[in-house]
Amino acid sequence: MPALPPSSVTIIGFGAFGALMANHLGALAPLSVYDSDPAARDRAKALGLRVLDDPAKITASVVVLAVPVQTLPACLAQIAPHLGRGQMVVDVCSIKEEPARLMREMLSPEVELLASHPMFGPASAQGGIAGQQIVLCPLRGTGWPRVAAALRRALGLKVIVTTPEDHDRQAALSQGLIHLLAQILPPAAKAPKIRTKSYELLSQALAMVSHDAPEVVEAITRRNPHMAGLRAHLLKALE
Repeated sequence: MPALPPSSVTIIGFGAFGALMANHLGALAPLSVYDSDPAARDRAKALGLRVLDDPAKITASVVVLAVPVQTLPACLAQIAPHLGRGQMVVDVCSIKEEPARLMREMLSPEVELLASHPMFGPASAQGGIAGQQIVLCPLRGTGWPRVAAALRRALGLKVIVTTPEDHDRQAALSQGLIHLLAQILPPAAKAPKIRTKSYELLSQALAMVSHDAPEVVEAITRRNPHMAGLRAHLLKALE
């Protein structure tokens, strides 16, 4: 493996969130992008980003997986042979227990692992990301405090360090419930004319997640193991 560039970053997956991260991380370290989709690579090239065309060329010290949890196994299988000592892999999936298990199982023990979940997306980040929360779940290695410090100092994020299990348990309520309600209540265009201020505030919250990709909604509402209990509690309360 070639010598690893110090403090360099490769983002794997150039969808909406990958593009958001590239916009902010590019100021912190030399940045490159890899995506198996030629159209995504073309979008990254159009923005002037360094684009890799082969996973074997991923030599950055920090590799960020900006892919849906549904495609994470295939992504890990593709990059695993090319990663080794001195590299850290960070996922940004909306749930944490499943990605943590997959990364531990599929990546070399020489690779440091950090599960993360930025508690914002392209819609909620339009006004900037300073002051927003990001959850970090250290899994393997000792380099994660440097990542946490950079996120705090350079990007102004509020860093919460916890376990994948605790994240999923809390996120089931704080995020999963919002996505469930977004599937139930009518969109703003069909909102009743007679409504309270509290309804308007709730509608604003639901509008922030109304354009999330279907795979994101499925991960949050179906793949979080703590959602089943929350749904049962909600149904019992409605009775």
